[in-house]
Amino acid sequence: MEQSIRKRFSVAGGSWVTVDVYGEPDAPGLVVVPGAMSDALGWRTVATAVDAWPSVAVVNRRGRAPSGPMTSAYSLRTEVADLGVVLDGLGGAQALFGWSYGGLIALLAADERPLRQVIAYEPVMRPFGLDVLPGLKAAQAATDPGAAVEIVHRRLAGLDGAAVDALRADPEVWAALCRLAGPLYAELAALYGEPAPEALARRADRVDLIVGGTSRGRAPYGTSFDDVARRVPHAGVHELPGQGHMAHLQAPAELGRLIGGLAAAR
Repeated sequence: MEQSIRKRFSVAGGSWVTVDVYGEPDAPGLVVVPGAMSDALGWRTVATAVDAWPSVAVVNRRGRAPSGPMTSAYSLRTEVADLGVVLDGLGGAQALFGWSYGGLIALLAADERPLRQVIAYEPVMRPFGLDVLPGLKAAQAATDPGAAVEIVHRRLAGLDGAAVDALRADPEVWAALCRLAGPLYAELAALYGEPAPEALARRADRVDLIVGGTSRGRAPYGTSFDDVARRVPHAGVHELPGQGHMAHLQAPAELGRLIGGLAAAR
């Protein structure tokens, strides 16, 4: 499925959100919500691999170009409201998919509006990332996105120093990671802006939660997944064998097939 159009929607606070649409631009299909340290471009390969819906629309959330700024009143509710604007502007969706922080946004949206199907890959919620918040806050205050990138990759993703040094050695890759780190502190802090919800996705007809085989039961992503799953007792739980949190980059075709299979099982 090839990209057919980019749409732009005005959202609160004078900001805006762009959406890359693959397939039939006016046919409701799958809407994809990326998480932190990710943008619509990073989900292009997954989007092109999914053919179970007539369209795949990938949201480029605020704070990442060519979408607009975060704005000072940013919160998780800002993200849910932005997603609502996108869904209304697209004429609805047959299914909603979210990854990581985007998975939580999708599940929260399904608590506010009826949705046919919500799929979330390793969604996160508090207390995820609490231990790295001070470091990210300091990196932001120092305008040092490289420090934020290193914190995420070493303390959350669990990469060793050599792996981070290899990323830093590629100027193009490192510059892209630094750009994606811009909204990171605000997004992670937003997890703590309100109490943790006791239930999620109560207005979704069907919920499917996916965990990578190498993440399952392991901190921080597997344990956060378990925290979310307990709040969606009616969800189906699925495993992507041999993969972790970055499956959309490391195994996009496999992830696309799994997402499509869940559509077929509807």
